[in-house]
Amino acid sequence: MEKKYPDLYALMKDDPAARHYFDSLPEHVRSAIAQRPGGVNSFESLCSYADNLTQGDR
Repeated sequence: MEKKYPDLYALMKDDPAARHYFDSLPEHVRSAIAQRPGGVNSFESLCSYADNLTQGDR
């Protein structure tokens, strides 16, 4: 089972892969996610959130 974190910042502090993924996202996606850090509690939720935000970019 995937580890859950209280928010985006705790996830990125503990998981270098999550930090690298977040840093690789376009600025507008990072900004949108950072506005609601409590909505991200795992690497999977970060990827899902980013995917939802970038669907219109495809």
